[in-house]
Amino acid sequence: MEFLGAHLAFRFRWHKTDEELCRHSMSFVLHKAISTDFFESYLYLFERQPLVNLYALTSEVIDGEMQFYARAKNFYRDVPATEEGMMGGFSELTNIDTESSREFLRKFVGGPGKAGTDFALDCGSGIGRLSKNVLLPVFSNIELVDMMEPFLEEAQNYLEEEVDRVETLYCYSLQDFFPPVRTYDVIWMQWVSGYLTDKDLQEFLIRSKNGLKDNGVIILKDNVARQGCILDPTDSSVIRDIHILRNIIEKSGMSILAVERQSGFPELCIPIWMIAIQ
Repeated sequence: MEFLGAHLAFRFRWHKTDEELCRHSMSFVLHKAISTDFFESYLYLFERQPLVNLYALTSEVIDGEMQFYARAKNFYRDVPATEEGMMGGFSELTNIDTESSREFLRKFVGGPGKAGTDFALDCGSGIGRLSKNVLLPVFSNIELVDMMEPFLEEAQNYLEEEVDRVETLYCYSLQDFFPPVRTYDVIWMQWVSGYLTDKDLQEFLIRSKNGLKDNGVIILKDNVARQGCILDPTDSSVIRDIHILRNIIEKSGMSILAVERQSGFPELCIPIWMIAIQ
């Protein structure tokens, strides 16, 4: 609702045609005012959409990449390849995060009708923090995929002796990554779905579904908005509410097995939810 006033002002002030307003004017002040009011009005409408539609914000091309993705990559070039960097400065919450993830994962693996414990994929892995603390204690082998090569290089040191159980390190952005068909028992996506547009997230879930073995499960863990969506221009990500995520998952042809909120984080943090998908 932050831009409601600008939206109403735009509708009131600029309801006449551009020809009537500007035909006899070369005023840069006027043109700037129209542009500013329009952008703030657009942000208001963007907040009000039941489903986030990022196309208008991501269709600009920079060096062959959509602006939305290029900005994210630029942001992560300055993030250190450390546990502190992976946690965005909240490394003290690592133990709380990983313990909740372990407990959630246990519900879906290692039993009749559940996912196996042979092979897992860590999406948006960074240096392998999640792999080291959650996946490697459960699965015989894992693979990592991340768009930042320095993170994957550091993973080979960070995972220490367990690196021998890492089959492959894929340096891809998820919108360009195709998981091998019928390969994984679990595909884990943590703090990475927000770096995909709705369309690309839906398509990646479809590809991931094809990458699962029988009884395989996708675990999506991410920040979840309390309502609507929040676009973060700093790292070029979007935080969706649970209804938007559910809609995207359902459109991918998959079902939600369970939803659980991460507990133990400070109230000032954006809520984090874990979603099991099959």
